[in-house]
Amino acid sequence: MVLFVASTKTAATILGIARTMSTSPTQSAGPLEKLIRQRIQEKYAPVQLEIKNESHKHRHHAPMQGVSSTETHFHVRVVSDEFAGLTLLTRQRGIYELLKDEMQREGGIHALSLVTKTPKEVEIVDEILTEQV
Repeated sequence: MVLFVASTKTAATILGIARTMSTSPTQSAGPLEKLIRQRIQEKYAPVQLEIKNESHKHRHHAPMQGVSSTETHFHVRVVSDEFAGLTLLTRQRGIYELLKDEMQREGGIHALSLVTKTPKEVEIVDEILTEQV
């Protein structure tokens, strides 16, 4: 695989591995975010789990009008050995299955952006980024 990137930031974006991605320190985790964290930790024992509530970015969208929940849109990054040997689609389906009730519930999860990696995949990307510097 040949990878050419203009910058480290571009590589991180292309490969889906932003180095810092967590709930804002001024915003405490809500009950839905805590539930997402708990379920993923129990099922996948991740070495890294980052959850970012991005609901505030989508308040103005038509489907969100009249929705009072402040927890509707999440970006979740999971790094786990449990993903080894699984396709990207299988990894993501597993997380969707964990959260299916919350995704079907009125005022629940409207959008879920997932990045699912193994520690080895993160290590390879880190090596590529280190070579870029």
